[in-house]
Amino acid sequence: MPSLQEWITNPLAIVEDIFAQSNAGPQWETKVLEYFKEKLKDDDAGNWVPSLNDVPLHYLKANSLVKFRCFVQDMFDPEFYMGTYEHVDAASKCKVMKFGKYKDFTECVEMDLGSTVMVERQTYAGCSHASVVPSTSYTPHRHKRSHEDDCDMDSQPCKQKDHATGSQGGTSFQSSGDSKQLGATSGQTLHCCSHMDLNFPLPGEKGPACHVKVYEGGEMFKVNDMLEVYGILSVDTQWSGMAEEKDAALIIDHMDCADSVEERRVHSPPASLVPRLHMLLAHRLQHNNPLLPPAASNDRCSFTAGFLGELAAVRAELLEYLTHVLLGDELAAEYTILHLISSVYARRDVLPLGKFTLNLSGCPQIPNFTELLYRTLQQLVANSFRLSMSLDNMNSLRFVPRKDYTANRLVSGILQLGQNTSLFLDETLLEQGQLGPEGVQNITALGNLISWQKIDYDFSFHQMEYPCNVNVLITSEGRSILPSDCQVHLQPKVAPPSLEEYLAALHAAVGPSTLNRFRIYVSLLRTLEYGISEDITKAVEEDFVEMRKDDPQNMTSDDLHRMLVIARLLSLSMGQTALSWDQWMKAKHLEMLRMNRVEQQKCVTGNEP
Repeated sequence: MPSLQEWITNPLAIVEDIFAQSNAGPQWETKVLEYFKEKLKDDDAGNWVPSLNDVPLHYLKANSLVKFRCFVQDMFDPEFYMGTYEHVDAASKCKVMKFGKYKDFTECVEMDLGSTVMVERQTYAGCSHASVVPSTSYTPHRHKRSHEDDCDMDSQPCKQKDHATGSQGGTSFQSSGDSKQLGATSGQTLHCCSHMDLNFPLPGEKGPACHVKVYEGGEMFKVNDMLEVYGILSVDTQWSGMAEEKDAALIIDHMDCADSVEERRVHSPPASLVPRLHMLLAHRLQHNNPLLPPAASNDRCSFTAGFLGELAAVRAELLEYLTHVLLGDELAAEYTILHLISSVYARRDVLPLGKFTLNLSGCPQIPNFTELLYRTLQQLVANSFRLSMSLDNMNSLRFVPRKDYTANRLVSGILQLGQNTSLFLDETLLEQGQLGPEGVQNITALGNLISWQKIDYDFSFHQMEYPCNVNVLITSEGRSILPSDCQVHLQPKVAPPSLEEYLAALHAAVGPSTLNRFRIYVSLLRTLEYGISEDITKAVEEDFVEMRKDDPQNMTSDDLHRMLVIARLLSLSMGQTALSWDQWMKAKHLEMLRMNRVEQQKCVTGNEP
């Protein structure tokens, strides 16, 4: 019988036992998956498994079970491996059945090729996704020493971070730049490059990256999915040096399908830099906030019900907090809450339903206002990125991923983002000048992302449409040059002598426990179901007809759609999963206040703000 933790420390031994007990029969693979599913059924079991996101690679034991929260960045062509084969023992000359599954390479010198069964597997290129981590933990350093020097460190404790579900302790969102979506940028030019060309989508990323070998259920996942993968970690030293051009001849046998040195370098980077993870189980992530229980966990319903009981108080605190952040503008704070909890929940033909791109215009000319605003909002969401829309960035950065046929990979771009990423577009840094062809394409890509929640990836001979779900907030002085679902013109009520000191004092007063409640609020409300009864639908239609009679020129179907979106988000922000007449009336009132402000600004400036 395997020991209590052997399924984590030595999962291949478990697989070998099942393979032997099944006499290499066709059901052994199913039994393996059932075994690990049963082990991970307990909600606490996942906390026992070390995380590749949190624990430095040199502290992890080779061939142990690890988990990895990741963003599927690319899918390589299928590869063949020896599923089962007969190994000929050198001493006894006896034939023993072996399996090649969950391994990079076969272990034998002699084999009977006539009995070998070749099987296909898929490789995903994944990079680390943003996560909530304790603020007292260290930042992983991936290159302290090679894994080859540490492969026997079984006694070294894994410094795994505590991901207690719903923890209200000293947990904070980090922006260390080591994850897929995080990494604030200032007004300087960004350059899309990374050490060893790890092909991270965003500038300044530092890992971790991983190649995930998928055996079953690969058709369920696709590029840009967020996954949590449980698999067997492989850091086989035979991968070391495979990326070097001078050693290209050494790997021909391992990669017969690779046509070029560039392709071999991309598909076989050193294992100390890009480990391999042989997937046992995986599930798509509905959210990327470890403060919430997973969607499939047993205590998710009780957690949600408990939090909804205090939701009104949390909303009131968040509204007050954002009002202070926005210098006393409560209306802008209301719309910012609606923006933060928005998410695409369905698509009708080409129309994405639920998106709510917000344009905060009239940004005060206070030094670093937009950057400090981003840092504040970054603390409330799991994934975020600030893009400074300077002329240089627009003309030089690669926004749209493209296919590199020489290396046979998808070269990532800034807009390859995971679902519910908060994309902060800082238009206040856009100066006068000429947009080049690349800049025009980038602006077009941003417009398509905002309007249709899709990105057309460049495959040279054609474009391939990839749907996305990205929350876009635009800060600008006047009305943005980009489309938006709603424009709110800021009207600050206070003017602190030092905005940085003002916000620092505000953050200190709020504290980490309250910030965690805000984070749960934003993530949880995105997952709630919502509906409209037939009676309310009929009442809203009749009310809209009356509004059209009063002002037919300024009340269009687009206005109705926007008010329905606002009413939906307003209801969800209160914890209500169905539209009520009171919430419809409040949505109309908010829109009246917002439009009055826009009209006032027109009168002041003589043109559209």
